[in-house]
Amino acid sequence: MEFATSEDLHRVCAERLGETAGRRFAALARRGFRLEPAGAGSEPTGRCRTGGPALLEPGTPWPELDGFPLSLHAVLDTDALAPWLGDELPCRPGLLNFFYLDPALPYERFRHLDGFSPEACRVVPADPDRAVVRPAPSTARSYPPELVHAAAVAMLPDSWDVEDDDLPYDDGEHWGATSFVLDRFGDLDGNSSGNHQAFGWPGLSHASGVSAAEYRGERRVHLLQLAEDGNWSWGDAGTLYFLISEEALAKGDFSQVVAEMRCC
Repeated sequence: MEFATSEDLHRVCAERLGETAGRRFAALARRGFRLEPAGAGSEPTGRCRTGGPALLEPGTPWPELDGFPLSLHAVLDTDALAPWLGDELPCRPGLLNFFYLDPALPYERFRHLDGFSPEACRVVPADPDRAVVRPAPSTARSYPPELVHAAAVAMLPDSWDVEDDDLPYDDGEHWGATSFVLDRFGDLDGNSSGNHQAFGWPGLSHASGVSAAEYRGERRVHLLQLAEDGNWSWGDAGTLYFLISEEALAKGDFSQVVAEMRCC
């Protein structure tokens, strides 16, 4: 669930769940961005975009896996995102280049890699003042560049990802916290796994068996979510997520990023 402001989120939570449960549900909120193509009245957000060449500091090698170049999928300009994220972005990495081993390429030797393999991804930071345009190697799959508008939103986890200990509820009326939230937020609730987004809550579908409790328990931060679009596909209605531990993010250690691909 997404809201234009934190104030709207807190107000709606209190109105629909009551003061106590609403306050606890609102406490699960995270700040993030819905990534949309720039244009038609929406300006590009800094240097954020999908596809195109990388923006790397001079001398930075193009990421590879056993000699095979990864594909550049997106660039996030965190300087442009930082004012909304606040303390949720404890470091200032500048530009973040997101690379992934393109699953559409016929690399027989990599068929053993699944959607949870950290070797298949790299996130490379770059100083915006020193970064230069770096076209992809000829052997890498390239995607057309598209400037992105990052719409700031306050995000709640999907109702199916709420655990019973998260909220007080009447167990005589509801079979769990999920039932309580579904009953009160049914017209607003919805999973966001069909969209590109940055930070906030990942759109992890309950159908995949992933819960917000698992996500919170691992103390991971969601950096980027890439849904299917006209350029790439992640299996059957799949989505690609880039995640990092809270500790690694605080240190600015993006070598610890992992990618997870989830599909039906």
